[in-house]
Formats: sequence, C-alpha cells, structure tokens
Amino acid sequence: MDLVLFDLDNTLLNGDSDFAWAQFLIGKGVLDREVQEAKNIAFYEQYKAGTLDIFEFLDFQLAPLARHPRAQLDAWHREFMQSTIAPMIGQPARDLVRHHLDRGALVAVVTATNAFVTGPIARAFGIEHLVATIPAMENGAFTGKPRGTPAFQAGKIERVEAWLESLGLYFGSFEQSWFYSDSHNDLPLLNRVSHPVAVDPDPTLRAHAARHGWPVISLHGG
Repeated sequence: MDLVLFDLDNTLLNGDSDFAWAQFLIGKGVLDREVQEAKNIAFYEQYKAGTLDIFEFLDFQLAPLARHPRAQLDAWHREFMQSTIAPMIGQPARDLVRHHLDRGALVAVVTATNAFVTGPIARAFGIEHLVATIPAMENGAFTGKPRGTPAFQAGKIERVEAWLESLGLYFGSFEQSWFYSDSHNDLPLLNRVSHPVAVDPDPTLRAHAARHGWPVISLHGG
C-alpha cells in the first residue's frame, strides 16, 4: 500500500480556504471589514513569505468560531462551500485524487487550515482522512484556541505521524509515499516522503524542486 498526502490550499484547491473563509465572514458582516480585512491580508502575506506566527494567526482565525453557535457556523459553511469553495475545485485535482484512491492508496489531506473549515472540503474530494489544525471545543462549543500542535510547517510531520500511529502504521509501513504541495512552508513534510511533488509552486518551492529534481505539476493551469 502507498501513502498519498495532499496539501489543500492552492494545491487541491485553486485558492486558499483559510483566507477565503475570513473574507466570506467579512462579506456576511460577521467580521468588521475595516479592521479584519487588513489583518487577513497581512497574515496571508506573512504565510507566503514564511514569516507567519501560526499561534497569532490562529487567535485571529479561530476567534469567530467561539462567538457563534455551531448550528449557525454550519449554515454559513454550507453557503461558503457552494459560493466560494466549489469554484475552486477543478477536474484535474479531482482526477489526481481519484487516481490514487483507485489504486488503493491511503490518502489524506494535510493542511494547516483548521478542521472546521477543511473537513467538508476533504469530503468533497472523496478523501476520508484529514490531518488539520484542530479547533478546540468544550461542551460542544469552540473555544477560539487550537488543540495540540498546529499542522503547520514541521508540525505537519508530527501530526501525520500521530495519525498514522492511531491506525497502527508509520511511514515505514508504506512501499512509497507522496506529498503534493504548492508551498515552501511544506518543505519539512516534502522532504519526509519518497515522492515529493510541487504543485503550481511558489517561487521558493519551485527553485527548491528544480535543484533537487522534484517533479513540478499544475492542477490549475499555471
């Protein structure tokens, strides 16, 4: 059996679900546009530059979850899936996922974006397993804080290893392993698998892939 891991934002998706969710809430009037939009843009630029403080960002990104009932959040997310996420899902990405699933691989989405946002997106691709940053809950309500290690940069390795361990597996259980990503932030996990693949990569990852002979593919016409 093979192990196949997919980053989500700007890899399987032609866009960033984390950024888009905050923009969606701003558009709904849930978040104040004047204050929150500038913060959202600033955090996204920090992410692309590799300078993001993940805990500072999560304080921003998870706070709205703690302010609203889960039923309301779920209703907003259903609208978000239809209006924002569905247009980000292209057929090449669907076909790549299906290629690996049909060959019996163990497939997971591995993403820094929190599981509330990304769970339904992974399911839309037909992917059962999700390794994501976990928004903590108490008594059925979000606390606004993460639980455990965020699935970001080297944290992705820790979280994937914990997930595999929960299945009675480890990296050595697989003949081959793949990780598909667009971002230099994912270099730790890309270097951990036997088949790293750069997908519509940022300039830093594109240069790294060229130096190391990694395949570079496009799922979004880039």
